[in-house]
Amino acid sequence: GDKPVDQQSEFHIRPNKLVEYKYVAFVLAAAQRNGVNKIGLVGNEAM
Repeated sequence: GDKPVDQQSEFHIRPNKLVEYKYVAFVLAAAQRNGVNKIGLVGNEAM
């Protein structure tokens, strides 16, 4: 992005196979609309 690395927005998602993808897509779209630059998946080794 055009912001310095220390000013970029970031959040982490922990995958859950019981959650329908439409809810994940809703969260990702909301994050994008609100300027989140980085999204990380944590604990997805079993996926």
